[in-house]
Amino acid sequence: MEVGFLPRPTTSLCAELGYFSALRPAASDRVCSSAIPQIIVRLIQSPPHSCCTLVDSLLRIVISSFPSSSLLTWRTSNWIGITAASNLQNSIRRDKFLEVPQIIWGLNNQKIALARACLTARFLNRTLLMPSLSASLFYKEVDLLEPMAFDKLFNFEKFNDRCNGFVRLGSYSDLVNKSKPYEVLKGSGRKWTKERDLNQLTQCRNESFDYIEVIRISGKNPFLWHDHWPAKDYAKLFECLIVVDEIEKEVAKVISKIKDVGREVRHNSNAPPKNVSLDGWQDHHVPYMAVHMRIEKDWMIHCKNVEQRLNINQICSSKDEIIERVSHITTIQQPIVVYLAVADALLEDDSILSGWKDGFVPFEKKSLAIKDVYDKHPYLIQSAIDYEVCSRADIFVGNSFSTFSSLVALSRTMKSIGMGFTNSCSTEVGYSSYAYNIAEQHGGAKMWMTNMMRLLLNRCRDRIQEDSSLRKV
Repeated sequence: MEVGFLPRPTTSLCAELGYFSALRPAASDRVCSSAIPQIIVRLIQSPPHSCCTLVDSLLRIVISSFPSSSLLTWRTSNWIGITAASNLQNSIRRDKFLEVPQIIWGLNNQKIALARACLTARFLNRTLLMPSLSASLFYKEVDLLEPMAFDKLFNFEKFNDRCNGFVRLGSYSDLVNKSKPYEVLKGSGRKWTKERDLNQLTQCRNESFDYIEVIRISGKNPFLWHDHWPAKDYAKLFECLIVVDEIEKEVAKVISKIKDVGREVRHNSNAPPKNVSLDGWQDHHVPYMAVHMRIEKDWMIHCKNVEQRLNINQICSSKDEIIERVSHITTIQQPIVVYLAVADALLEDDSILSGWKDGFVPFEKKSLAIKDVYDKHPYLIQSAIDYEVCSRADIFVGNSFSTFSSLVALSRTMKSIGMGFTNSCSTEVGYSSYAYNIAEQHGGAKMWMTNMMRLLLNRCRDRIQEDSSLRKV
């Protein structure tokens, strides 16, 4: 059995599918292609419980029958057959559940872990029991972690409404028999390969597990699970994460303050009025730039260690280097307010507002007089506010090795695609993003759109090589 595919059934239709699959190398495309419609008819007439398996088999023939197709760029060892099969299902099962450990670490690592848990539940055709997030940043002392319910940060109803038919979250009150969950322990270490992990999940999809109401996966934090899911599935799921109204109001306060300062800056500069600014927005709109400035002490120690281990020099950036590369961004009318998203508690350099070029007017929380908006919340909500402020900026500049920056860029890429922009080389991109840790030939920050053709959402250690989705222009 190939990893990633369900076992072949012993039905006559499966034998027919196998026959055509074996026939393909010696047959013409016309012969195999003409057989596919007949097989689809047989598929529709098949019992529901066998559809998933038969669709997987049919996909093999479709892929093998069109050698020039772009489908061949997807290696079958990484293909998850349930993706196509799930499209035949009306919705995710609401009477069977998956439970996962408390999700930990930074906001965006938690979002990735949450998405990975949701996509695992989707693979098992189960509802994910609403997981507990972590409000605090302590990740080594697990006992110090402050749990936070999912619906204290994200809107539970909107999540299920937006992701209807794709993934589903449930609450513990949905459980019926309250029986002890069936526990599945995630393996660890080098011997626990991606193939073994997927094989374990595939076994949990077996009909023998149908009587189990709750499967509980224990062991590793979901962020550390092997990743089997395409980047586009993560992107779709992230679009379902809408902050609750209380946090949305805080985001609105911060953005309103940034724009108020922006109006004052433009008024004092006597900038000539224009009907349309360079990025295509109307002049009455007050634009702002957000820079995720990763120069905190803990980050600099971490990134330098990673650069040494990977033998690369495109991760760490000093304050001066960031300022220099940002100054080359000229796709928006100046002067412009630059909001500096930085972890104030971990920042040792208090000179981040100095040294900026003419036309770029930097502000951070304290100088904007919005620090009180953040200070009354735990770390996780503070980070969520900054994430929303950055994702809604007219221009975003971040570090492509940072999980925070990468998910902001992914969000903005999806918005740009929705507006019809698919090429980062265009100066008319609706939500422009740049990576300051990678320089263009002219010395500026590199334009950045997430490559949605990637099979997987990479972990941090792989991101710098893969995000040559920082497309060459």
